Amino acid sequence: MVALHARRSFPAIDTFHRQRPEQPLIVALTGTDLYGDLKTSAEAQQSLELASRLIVLQPKGIEELSPHLHAKTHVIYQSVVGPKQPPAKPKTTFDVCVLGHMRDVKDPFRTALASRLLPSSSRIRVLHVGKALSDDMEVAARAEADANPRYHWLGELQRWRARQVLARSHLMVLSSVMEGGANVISEALAVPVPVFASRISGSIGLLGPDYPGYFPVGDTQALAQLLEKAEHDTGFYQELNAWCRQLAPLVHPDRERESWRQLLADLAA
Repeated sequence: MVALHARRSFPAIDTFHRQRPEQPLIVALTGTDLYGDLKTSAEAQQSLELASRLIVLQPKGIEELSPHLHAKTHVIYQSVVGPKQPPAKPKTTFDVCVLGHMRDVKDPFRTALASRLLPSSSRIRVLHVGKALSDDMEVAARAEADANPRYHWLGELQRWRARQVLARSHLMVLSSVMEGGANVISEALAVPVPVFASRISGSIGLLGPDYPGYFPVGDTQALAQLLEKAEHDTGFYQELNAWCRQLAPLVHPDRERESWRQLLADLAA
């Protein structure tokens, strides 16, 4: 059995373990598990103990687990099939993509707020793909689009269209307060499209501690400075691009398949 979410899946995990205690049980941990539920939920903690193996989506996730769990924990990066030929990027605008449904944990309007601080000469557009998950978020998104000419809310798109917006963008921003290992980073690396990310454990685990595209969580000014630098400093933009190209093999499907093969071989040993 493979279960996603230690706390939410606890009833199924507990039932499976009681009915088939000799069968392997794999629990894949999300950001909600690692950076939230494991600190407060006895059920989430029990799921980890019952599991034969644990999966985290980036190496720093292991640091959130008790040392006695490390040996049975595997890192499996989420893979993405990149485009055979990335599309051309617009030349009259410098497009910055934000991907993700609007929830507080995503800090969804941070990039829009940062774009307000840019000089009038900037060519930056913010293209926000994602559904408003509450009436308040929808009101906020429409108000921001009305007040901020740089901000374009595209709403919820089919996955292929969202990935097309990403591939045509010059940058992607992930401003989340918490992530376990965001799939949108994998999608950006697969193109590749350079990433600006809030300095949180889940993103550092994917991009590395020395990646040059971090900003402090919620720091609008710092993000605005990074955006302006990427637009105008060719050397900096090329550094970001080269870094992401170097990381792209981490999210290749062959690597994920091999990681699963190793996990299953470990279980069978």
